[in-house]
Amino acid sequence: MKEIDIADLKRITELVKTKYNYDFTNYAMSSFKRRILRILEIHNLTVEELIKRLHESSFLDDFLNEITVNVTEMFRDPPFWRVLRDDIIPAILLNHQKIRIWHAGCSSGEEVFSMAILLKEMGILENVSVIATDLDTNILEVAKSGAYNLKNMELNEKNYIRYQGTSSLSKYYKEANGKAVLDKSLIENVSFRKHDLVKGEVFNKFDLILCRNVMIYFNQTLQNDVLRKFHESLFKYGYLAIGSKESLIWCDIASKFIVVNNEEKVYKKIKD
Repeated sequence: MKEIDIADLKRITELVKTKYNYDFTNYAMSSFKRRILRILEIHNLTVEELIKRLHESSFLDDFLNEITVNVTEMFRDPPFWRVLRDDIIPAILLNHQKIRIWHAGCSSGEEVFSMAILLKEMGILENVSVIATDLDTNILEVAKSGAYNLKNMELNEKNYIRYQGTSSLSKYYKEANGKAVLDKSLIENVSFRKHDLVKGEVFNKFDLILCRNVMIYFNQTLQNDVLRKFHESLFKYGYLAIGSKESLIWCDIASKFIVVNNEEKVYKKIKD
């Protein structure tokens, strides 16, 4: 088993920050260390060899692919999607005919396609514009392609059934070369963009921001910064959805939100 100490982790983060302007300084240390160890194992590298490889820009994509976590599924946590469909989106529609949504840390796009299917089944897909962002350009290409391993669709279909969709998930994809290729018309109004939550600009303005199971990999300083960014990017009375193990209660802007659904971690901005 390979080992790595704090000094080595610091050397790696400083190199990546200086050379490529990606700042992992405020990532949760235990999680970051696990991912670096995984890179060492996968590529059979020592720490010194990894540092040498990081001087080659061609290795950066492989590095980012492992550091940024890309574990996801369609309609993950089905009760959350029911809350969106039955409560949150109808509440937004009371005041807006057009809706703007940001998927922050969209990974390989399963969440984006889930949202598109939800909106299509509500009959409002054409009234919604979506920005889907991630730090990892490779994973954004997967998201744009909408092509997923066919074996994953069994779990996705189970989630969709638990979500209580109006049809069958198979209606929305075709099989090709062992892949489930989702209907591209679902994402006609989606703009996929590379964006760094740590250093990236604020987008203006959204009715709903989803950033689920991303901030668990950040320390509290970075979580605070990102949550301030989300607050600034929301319309007043807009909604923020975060992961089940994440919270707004302790952060600097907590008083500017109210809890809409504590179990599904949905919050509403009430103050600018």
